[in-house]
Amino acid sequence: MIRRERNWESRIGRRLKLRDLDILSTVAECGSMAKGARQLGMSQPAVSESIANLESTLRVRLLDRSPKGVEPTIYARALLNRGNVVFDELKQGIRDIEFLADPGAGEVRIGCPESLMAGFVPAIIDRMSQRYPRIVTRVVNAQPGEQEFRPLHERRLDLMLGRVLMPLRDAEIDAEVLCTDKLFVVAGARSPWARRRKISLSELAHEPWVMFPKDSLIALHYAQALEASGLRSAPESVTSFSVHVRTQLLASGRFLTLMHGSTLRHYARPWSLKALPIDLASPAVPIAIFTVRNRTLSPAVRLFIEQSRTAAQSLAGDSWT
Repeated sequence: MIRRERNWESRIGRRLKLRDLDILSTVAECGSMAKGARQLGMSQPAVSESIANLESTLRVRLLDRSPKGVEPTIYARALLNRGNVVFDELKQGIRDIEFLADPGAGEVRIGCPESLMAGFVPAIIDRMSQRYPRIVTRVVNAQPGEQEFRPLHERRLDLMLGRVLMPLRDAEIDAEVLCTDKLFVVAGARSPWARRRKISLSELAHEPWVMFPKDSLIALHYAQALEASGLRSAPESVTSFSVHVRTQLLASGRFLTLMHGSTLRHYARPWSLKALPIDLASPAVPIAIFTVRNRTLSPAVRLFIEQSRTAAQSLAGDSWT
């Protein structure tokens, strides 16, 4: 072990520079020395020299060169995969320093489906903003329920929030369950069904329904919930992922849909929506925070997770029937 450490110091440790790793990463991404040099604001000879020094230090070829440009070798890919972790940890270190210098500042990058953007996530952000007004929150559309975790692995997001619709297949992802989300049959206040005290699901079989597209996991979840409750053929008149489309159509009084409590609690009053008195056989679905296992989280991200846990407690005991 001692020999290996000394070998690292003498052969690699003192010669391997982060700047060289950044140059290699840029060239590999651009696919050519010339394009990489322009993006880096360097001369092409300087870029070539940097990569040549890396190859000499590591004693392997890092780029395969051809008239069409360059392509990273298996050795380069291995180095860059680890290098991305190094750069990410350095960025997190800088964020930590900034947070220590100013505990109220930072940035959180979140991915979640639109249905959670329609109330649950804004409620967390509102709590966060009141307590830490200088923390910037960036929210983008993502589908953790479909187990699309690439943005997390590629470090474009710090965390995701979503519903757990199936067991996790990705061993590198951790899921912390915040709460469970009950499913309701929902109509607009102008719907004749909204005035009924007793309704069987079979009575709604021929009504116009707004559902999710059939090729989505959430659509399968909805269909299974209806079938488990006795409606064997899941109806649909309109399909869309948009919460706005669903609420507009429900407000007309003509359409029905399925909606989770986390969305309904924020949309029921402003859009005059009502959960119909139908007890679906489908169990409540967990809402979870998804992060990459063993990846360091910044203090701002940890604060967001704390606020998420507190906000999730308010969903317990919600009743919309």
